[in-house]
Amino acid sequence: VPEMPEEELWRITKEAYDFPVPVERVWGRRYLLRLDQGPTASFKDFAARFLARAMQYFARESNDQRIILVATSGDTGSAVANAFHGLEGLKVVVLYPAREVSQRQAKQMNTLGGNVVAVACEAKFDQLQALVMRAFEDRELSHLNLTSANSINWGRLLPQVGYHLYSYLSVAETKEDRPVDSVASGNFGNVTADFLAMRMGKPVSRIVVATNENDEFPAFMETGIYKPIKPSRACLSNAMNVGNPSNLRRLFHLYGGSIDRQGNILRMPDMDALRRDAVGISISDHTTRLTIQEAYERYGIILEPHGAVAWAALKRYLWDRSEDTLAVATETAHPAKFPEVLEEMGVEVELPQSLRGLDERPSHELKIEGSYSELRELLMSLR
Repeated sequence: VPEMPEEELWRITKEAYDFPVPVERVWGRRYLLRLDQGPTASFKDFAARFLARAMQYFARESNDQRIILVATSGDTGSAVANAFHGLEGLKVVVLYPAREVSQRQAKQMNTLGGNVVAVACEAKFDQLQALVMRAFEDRELSHLNLTSANSINWGRLLPQVGYHLYSYLSVAETKEDRPVDSVASGNFGNVTADFLAMRMGKPVSRIVVATNENDEFPAFMETGIYKPIKPSRACLSNAMNVGNPSNLRRLFHLYGGSIDRQGNILRMPDMDALRRDAVGISISDHTTRLTIQEAYERYGIILEPHGAVAWAALKRYLWDRSEDTLAVATETAHPAKFPEVLEEMGVEVELPQSLRGLDERPSHELKIEGSYSELRELLMSLR
């Protein structure tokens, strides 16, 4: 693989990250890292925008036409679709569970057209991810030059390390500061990036792996037994409705373990080290709603369901710890992407510029039940 010249790397980086990254003090030494200011109002913009430009550079160099195949539980699809939209030499096929994404998340994918093919599926995210993996292994599709923009692609994960380092630099007041990080976790790309940042030297006291009711990881941390949740549970924090995270394999590897795609442990990780560095906390939908309400009424901040899971898990972890503990929770999407949830609690959110006019745009989506034969036929038709 040819290397990218340094000047190209700088150009791509500057183009990709042209939006602010607020670190908001809630009270005392408790902060929110707001990753919702990008063009699709999601933390996925960080990785998708860099990856799209990097892929376009290498595609031009090799004169290749590529198909980006991605499964999404919510924000990945919209970020990837928007990042790759209009880029020459690249076509995007994004699969999403029709019944589990918000209307605005769907609109961000199915109103683009052009080189973006949005596919609404009657299936769960874990099933769609399995279809994507099967397509990559299908030798009869090798002529399509399929590649991924899910976090199974290392180029998606690496750019996310940057904002975790930025978070520390923004809140640390002395060299002795070691913050607690609470990271909303679905497919575990975001939290794995924080573990990587820690391995690279970022001072961290503990990483709180915050999940919704898909609590396979918190249960594993407590019992040492890993049981994937099939089918995954549908929760308010829909992008985290993952019952067997693909990036768990990377996390296991960081601690000397190994686990296959089906969730069978081949070699246990170093549990003492993992429990020293991290804790898993599961948050129910009921607590998610209460957290959104309390944060709004007590602090005047607006959280969406994913950020609420991270904030609630952080509160639970810090319950009996010093008020001086430095801590950061990640807010991964703009609250305006989830108006249905917030409006039922009487919380009104102003639309950011990136979402204005979205609801009125016409949709262009394909629909499939979610079988591999349907996906295969669709991919074959693109050439």
